[in-house]
Amino acid sequence: MEDIGKKFIEYTKYKYLKICDQALGVPPPPFALPFDESAAKINLINPQDIKIPDINVKKLIEKRRSVRNYSGKYLTLEELSYLLWCTQGVRLVLNPAAVLKNVPSAGARHPFETFVLVNRVESVKNGLYRYLSFENKLLEISLKNTIADEITEGCLGQDFVKTSAVTFIWVAVPYRTKWRYSCRGYRYLFLDAGHVCQNLYISAESVGCGVCAIAAFSDDDMNNILGLDGKEQFVIYCAAVGKKK
Repeated sequence: MEDIGKKFIEYTKYKYLKICDQALGVPPPPFALPFDESAAKINLINPQDIKIPDINVKKLIEKRRSVRNYSGKYLTLEELSYLLWCTQGVRLVLNPAAVLKNVPSAGARHPFETFVLVNRVESVKNGLYRYLSFENKLLEISLKNTIADEITEGCLGQDFVKTSAVTFIWVAVPYRTKWRYSCRGYRYLFLDAGHVCQNLYISAESVGCGVCAIAAFSDDDMNNILGLDGKEQFVIYCAAVGKKK
């Protein structure tokens, strides 16, 4: 079988790239996908009001490991707000082509949308939500009682998804990065996803949670569950989070 991985690396070298849309004068795409304004929303805690214990960064890094077994404890809304802010919180919109968040991103393009499967969060109904980072709110997507089972199966039956307090699902919107970097931007999607998940690992440690990143999932199933086309938007990475035993 043809090694498409090697071809991907070869044909995203600079010598093969077409002129990017930014250089052609095409306006930048928006930093957030549209959503149903009439859908229910939950206000998250303002980052300035979040109270998290001070913990030595060295200790946080030394304690970091993947955790798949969680206690039955609930996360507070404040803790979920903190984890969302640490991974995709907006600091400053510089201009229509660049935004600063709490994670690095190639060209400050930030090509992700964050969805969360909520299983155990105080004052939040179980279900699927989308994080509206510019509004600091959760947007209700689905409260059907089968959604946790569907996402667990989409993650190839890995049970710790269903037993987690929250599972993060990151959706890539490649054109945000391609607009500046042409097809080489596809490389940067995966690098940027790693930056986001590492922030989740470290911030989760500070609130007594463990994390397990998930790259093994059915692309088609996960995209279908979230209503994505699999081309202009697709699931790129997931991570389960729960209170440590």
